[in-house]
Amino acid sequence: MKRRYHVVVIPGDGIGPEVVEAALHAIGPVLDRLELERVEAGLGYYERTGRPYPEGFLDRLRSADAVLKGPLATPVGPGGYRSINVLIRQELDLYANLRPCRGYPGVSPKVFDLVVVRENTEGLYAGVEGRFRDEAYALKIVTRRGSERIVRFAFEYAVSRGRRLVTAVHKANILKVADGLFLEVFREVARRYEGRVEAGELIVDAAAYNMARSPEKLDVIVTMNLYGDILSDLAAGVAGSLGLCGSGQYGESAAVFEPVHGAGFDIAGKGVANPVAAIHAARLMLEYLGHRYGDEQLAAAAQLLDKAVEEALTVDRALTPDLGGDRGTMDVAEAVRRRFEALLSEGLAA
Repeated sequence: MKRRYHVVVIPGDGIGPEVVEAALHAIGPVLDRLELERVEAGLGYYERTGRPYPEGFLDRLRSADAVLKGPLATPVGPGGYRSINVLIRQELDLYANLRPCRGYPGVSPKVFDLVVVRENTEGLYAGVEGRFRDEAYALKIVTRRGSERIVRFAFEYAVSRGRRLVTAVHKANILKVADGLFLEVFREVARRYEGRVEAGELIVDAAAYNMARSPEKLDVIVTMNLYGDILSDLAAGVAGSLGLCGSGQYGESAAVFEPVHGAGFDIAGKGVANPVAAIHAARLMLEYLGHRYGDEQLAAAAQLLDKAVEEALTVDRALTPDLGGDRGTMDVAEAVRRRFEALLSEGLAA
């Protein structure tokens, strides 16, 4: 009997429930391989209950084989609650944030295929902040251990996917100690992969310029927390929409998958949100489960889902308004599902 995987699903806020349901619809042909447990959390849950998440929340995530989530909103400014996203990353030690982004022919302003590997637990997002009189401060935390494991993750990812280049993005010309340590570790780790993967370096502002001008020249970027957050959104903008890029967050024993975009409250409930980012998040989840548990069938299905998304966008022109189309959220999900079913059938027939 084929193994079924326990997946916690967090619909999230704003457009989260819509795009998560669309993603689950798109992967319908393999949904029988998953046991879904739905868990509420976020701003909407907080407004109803006075709590940002239910009791035992983190334990439920730890018990799952994977987590698929929508965006979780955080109140701006003092008060409210601390970011649940940051809490999840730190408590589950999800140190690697993988953010692949593609530009599709005939859909995106530029055609490219790059991956941002973002350190996910340190840097300015470590949350070490304070105030003294009229001064406020935030500390940037960079450790050798944190730098080494994220750089190693990036190189191992590149080797396993046949990628050619890993580029470290930093600001070590100004932040000579903190970013300097990250760059020092990158160079040490890169030497272990000589002959297999090329290593490059870019200062963060130059990286932003190069990504906007010639994203096709970049391959795998590895960088610290804040830079990775900004550059992955830039990549999505160059691709044409935040709605095109999914992400995976990985630890030693847990993984969480989500779209890179926020809650999109302005379009929530209108049925026009682009579900492709959430579908790509689900694809990364299938890929993770396939590789982690040696499930070749699920890993192969993840590859076919990637192709199904491309065909739905470029051949079927299943485009939501953010991409200049007029299709609804579930229209796109259905187009991807049909393509996915056809590709799976072809694979079985072969």
